[in-house]
Amino acid sequence: MISWYFSAILALFLMGIQRFFYKVAAERKYPTKWVTFSFMTTVTLLSAVAYLFQQHNDLNTRFLLAITLINSVSFLVATVSHIEALKYIPANIAYSFIRLNVVVVVVFSIFYFKEQISFFQATGLLVAIAAIIVLTKQMDADTTKAKTRRQGTIFIFLALASGATASISSKFAAMHTDKLAFMALSYFIGMIGSLGISKALSYKTTRNKLPAALGLGLLMGLFNFAGYYAYLYALERGPLSLISAIVGMHFVIAIVLSTVIYHEKIKPAVLVGILLTVISIILIRI
Repeated sequence: MISWYFSAILALFLMGIQRFFYKVAAERKYPTKWVTFSFMTTVTLLSAVAYLFQQHNDLNTRFLLAITLINSVSFLVATVSHIEALKYIPANIAYSFIRLNVVVVVVFSIFYFKEQISFFQATGLLVAIAAIIVLTKQMDADTTKAKTRRQGTIFIFLALASGATASISSKFAAMHTDKLAFMALSYFIGMIGSLGISKALSYKTTRNKLPAALGLGLLMGLFNFAGYYAYLYALERGPLSLISAIVGMHFVIAIVLSTVIYHEKIKPAVLVGILLTVISIILIRI
């Protein structure tokens, strides 16, 4: 049986790459609605097909519908807000600040689930939180215009709050319902919801970017399907506080890729944050 730790590390890399594609969508000014629609459609279809080919257990339909609605709405808001924030604020700042939702998730899991963790794991958890805090210090040093920063900050806080809600609801889904059925239904709702977001967003629709936007969404969906399933697998078997700390570091992958491909400058705080991230993952494994 695959360990929860290995699954969490796998989810870290797969979802980190997927999150980098948010930056690609923002950089190329693809219509957020169609990127999100394609992304969620891909995961919906993959999950539904995979569900049909597995052994089916009895489902608590009422619970499945309730937890799915909470997760899909929060994840849709988090996804859209994340992409929109990147149109106003550099990736190394936006990714870092949004991942403060890990702190909310950790506090909830320790107090609600009464999770017991070792000294080294607790230390790794604190180091992970410290890494996020160090990285978010860049916000005050950013030279973005005040109006643009305000717009970006609104989307960042939306992504933070909704991301924490999505993580917590994922834990309940992993523990109490079928993972593939949950994914299929959750992303289906998100897929429908993504069609109604265009009026609230900042882009202007251009037909010549539509095929590329759909293609990027398809690629995002492939990575997210594998990454999110690995995440749910880990949540089913391990503690939410530690898993959320590990997977929550996926933004480091996105920052590194953004730096290499889009030549965004990395400040010393980012290097320190990356080092702390590596240390935290090692400590959590002990």
